[in-house]
Amino acid sequence: MHGLLEDVISRFPPLSTCAGDIDRAFELLRACYARGGKILLAGNGGSAADAEHWSGELLKGFASKRPLAGEPRKKLPAELAAGLQEALPAIPLTAFIALNTAFANDVNAAFAFAQLVWGLGREGDVLVGLSTSGNAANILHAADVAKARGMAVLGLTGATGGKLAAKTDVCIRVPETVTYKIQELHLPVYHCLCLMLEEAFFGGK
Repeated sequence: MHGLLEDVISRFPPLSTCAGDIDRAFELLRACYARGGKILLAGNGGSAADAEHWSGELLKGFASKRPLAGEPRKKLPAELAAGLQEALPAIPLTAFIALNTAFANDVNAAFAFAQLVWGLGREGDVLVGLSTSGNAANILHAADVAKARGMAVLGLTGATGGKLAAKTDVCIRVPETVTYKIQELHLPVYHCLCLMLEEAFFGGK
């Protein structure tokens, strides 16, 4: 087991039941980034906040500094190059307020994330669906579109996995059934994945 995953489980023992899925999720995301892909994240309510939070940890340094490296750095002014950080591409679909509200008003709110996946997703990318129940209609529709686009789907749910589990390549089902308790375990899961990815691509701590 990866040392960073062992550390998280030592601090959050209930996550031992889904350690294998967390490791598989890491491999799924690592492979996506290794081939130049990106991840799209979607959730509702507290899970929408988690989608934003998770994206932020990938788009800049998390636990380690990520100074720009290589030839592209030389094309920037020195001060700017020194101030920027390497990033892993992650797009929170929750951030498209104008599109989401327009689509909800003009078409169907349940299809808004699906529309964004259709517009932004490409073969080899990964959709991350956060749903405590695993039954959020807008996440399920987004997963269907992701599959049609040739994307992988990673789910983060509660203990049952809901309908989403059957639509995923990997589903991390944290061992809780109450919404706020599920969300309390989702955060260390995605923080662990961020740490593992940062170590894989930037050396980590």
